[in-house]
Amino acid sequence: MERESFEDEEIGKILSKNFVCIKVDREERPDVDKVYMTFVQATSGGGGWPMSVWLTPDLRPFIGGTYFPPRDSGRRPGLKTVLLRIMEQWQSNRETLESSGERVLEALRKGTEISASPGETLPPGPDVANRCYQQLAHSYEEEYGGFREAPKFPSPVNLMFLMSFWAVNRASSEGAEALRMVLHTLRMMALGGIHDHVAQGFHRYSTDSSWHVPHFEKMLYDQGQLAVAYITAYQVSGERLFADVARDVLLYVSRDLSDKSGGFYSAEDADSFPTVESTEKREGAFCVWTAGEIRELLPDIVKGAKGAITQATIFMHHYGVKEQGNVDPAQDPHGELQGQNVLIVRYSVELTAAHFGISVDRLSELLSDARAKLAEVRRARPPPHLDTKMLASWNGLMLSGFARVGAVLGDKALLERAERAACFLREHLWDEEGERILHSCYRGDDMEVEQAASPIAGFLDDYAFVVCGLLDLFEATQRLHWLQWAEELQLRQDQLFWDSQGSGYFCSDPSDPTLLLALKQGEEQKCDIMCDGICINGVESLWISAFFFGNLWVAMSHGKDNEDL
Repeated sequence: MERESFEDEEIGKILSKNFVCIKVDREERPDVDKVYMTFVQATSGGGGWPMSVWLTPDLRPFIGGTYFPPRDSGRRPGLKTVLLRIMEQWQSNRETLESSGERVLEALRKGTEISASPGETLPPGPDVANRCYQQLAHSYEEEYGGFREAPKFPSPVNLMFLMSFWAVNRASSEGAEALRMVLHTLRMMALGGIHDHVAQGFHRYSTDSSWHVPHFEKMLYDQGQLAVAYITAYQVSGERLFADVARDVLLYVSRDLSDKSGGFYSAEDADSFPTVESTEKREGAFCVWTAGEIRELLPDIVKGAKGAITQATIFMHHYGVKEQGNVDPAQDPHGELQGQNVLIVRYSVELTAAHFGISVDRLSELLSDARAKLAEVRRARPPPHLDTKMLASWNGLMLSGFARVGAVLGDKALLERAERAACFLREHLWDEEGERILHSCYRGDDMEVEQAASPIAGFLDDYAFVVCGLLDLFEATQRLHWLQWAEELQLRQDQLFWDSQGSGYFCSDPSDPTLLLALKQGEEQKCDIMCDGICINGVESLWISAFFFGNLWVAMSHGKDNEDL
C-alpha cells in the first residue's frame, strides 16, 4: 500500500488535508497492533497486514480493514473511496460512528474480562495434544509437506509440536505419522526455493504449494526457529541433511544479520534494485537468475561427463533452471519475475550424477563451486534493505538457535556466538535500574548500538524467548550465571504479566493506561510464534534446573567462587 497508495499524489493530498496519519511498526509496538487487530477482526471477520484503522481523537477505533487497493476494484472499494466516505460520515454522522465503535470496543473489553478463575478448569491434558495432531494431520499436504494450501509458511511451531508429539507417542501409529509429516516437510522446504541455495537462510513463505516461489523477505525469527527445528530433526532421525541445513541457517545469520555488538538484526526486505542504474525496486531481484547469466558464469566443460557438458548445464538441470524462466505467471501477478529463475532442487545428487555420468562426489564439488560463483555475483548486486533494529524477543529465539545447534554438533564457535548474543542482551536490552527487559535497540549512523530516548519496555514475548534462550545456553555450556539470570527474568515476567485473578499471561503490562484492551494470546491472534507454550516450557525447564542444580546455586549465592560458573 505504501507504493500503490501512500505515494499516490491524489490520495496523499486527501490524507494530509483531512487526517492525522500515523504509521506504526507492528514489530516495535506489538501491543498497539494487537489491540487494533482485535478490533478489525471483530468488525470485519478477518485480519491481516497491512492494516488500516481510523480512530477518534482519543484513539478509539471506529472503522478498520486490511488491504485496500488505491482505486475501486470490482466490488472492493479503493482507498480513495474509503477515505472520502469516512470524511463524509465523520462530518454528517460523527456521533453514530463514535458510538458504534465504542459498542464494539466495550464488547471486546467485556470479552477479555471473562477468564477462568483458578480451579474452575482443569489443565490441558493429552486430549488437547491429540486434537492438535488431528487438525494438523487433516490439513497436511502429502506431496510437498506443509499444512493447508498456498501461501505456505514454514510454521516451525507446528513442526516442533509434532516432534514432541512423536516423542510422547513413539509406539503409536499416530506418533510415527507425526514424525513422517515433519521430516518430509523439512526435506521439501530444504530443497525448495523458499530456501536460499546461494546465500543460505529461509525466505518468509512460499506463494505456491511446492515451496518454489517465495516471498523473498527474510525474517530473523524464522531463522532462529528453523535452526532449532532442523537440528531437532537431525537428533531424532540422524539424517545429515537436517544438520547441514541448520548450520546453513546460522551461516546466513552470522554473515548478514549480525551486529558487531553481538546482537541480531530483524530482517532483509523482499525488494531491491535489479541493477545499480535501476530506479524501481523489484520483488526478488537480488536472488533470481536468467539462464543466460548462469551460462555466462559457468562456461567450463566438465571433464569426464557424458559429452561436451558445461558446468552450467549440470547446474541448470539440478536446480530446475529454464531458458524462459521457471516462475509460473500465477505466482508473479506483477510480472516482476518474468524470464527469471528461482533455484529449486529438482533431482537428488544421485540422479543428477548418474544423468551426466559423473560421481556423486564430483557433482557435489561442481555444485558447491557454482554456488560460490553465483554468490560472488550476488554480492555485487544492489542489496535489499536491511532492517537493523534489534528486538529482544527475536534475539532470544536466535540465541536458542545458536545454543541448540552448537550443543548438538559440538561446535565451539557456534556456542561462543550464542554467548556473545546473551552478553548483548544483558548489555543493551536489560535495564538494570528498572529491572526490566527493553523491547528494542538500533544500529546508529555511526554503527554503534543506540537506544530510543524513551525506550519501549519489554513485552511478554521478550521475556519468554530470552528466558528460553538463556536456558538453552545454560544447557549447552553449564555456566550457572545464565541459569541465574533466566530465573530472575522469569520471576519478573510473572510479576509483570501473570493474570493473578484468572489464568495465563497478558501479552503486555495490563496496568498500562495507554492501551484500550488488556489482551492475552488467543487462537484468534494469528502469529508465527506462540508465547504461552514457550512460557510453560521456560517455567518447566527452570524447575528442573533448580532441582538438579539447587545446591550449587546456594553455594554460588554465598560467594563461593567458581570460575566456570
